[in-house]
Amino acid sequence: MPRKRLEPRVNYTVVVVALGVIVIDAVTKAWARHTLVTHAVRLFGGVWLRLQFNSGISFSINQSGPLVTSIITAAIALVVVVVGVRANAGAPAVGFGFLLGGGVANLVDRLVSTPHRVTDFISVGAFPVFNLADVSITAGFIVLFVAAMRGDRLLKR
Repeated sequence: MPRKRLEPRVNYTVVVVALGVIVIDAVTKAWARHTLVTHAVRLFGGVWLRLQFNSGISFSINQSGPLVTSIITAAIALVVVVVGVRANAGAPAVGFGFLLGGGVANLVDRLVSTPHRVTDFISVGAFPVFNLADVSITAGFIVLFVAAMRGDRLLKR
């Protein structure tokens, strides 16, 4: 009887990318809460670093229900964990890592902040203010979309 190769069930790239996003996001949000509390900083053109807090989800949707927002965010993060740890190597693993890291980073920020709001600080023109976790979530969707359009299999069988 031939030996079966033992394959890990968890794609560690997803975990490492997610943890990296969570740490970088936490550090930048702490910096923003400390440095930008009294004034905004213009980087160039219409790009500013401006402290703002969001009790809702993307684009300030559902600002009146932080508990509901936290529960929905946690449920989505759980689904991404269950699916993402089975990601194929390469772009799918990185994409799921970005999604998971950004979602968990914003959830942690919401749960540990008082009051329970997400810290946003990147302002570009008239676009709503956002943070690095939001950038990570968007990047994750783009990476997964491009991988799917190229015909890559996103998940292990």
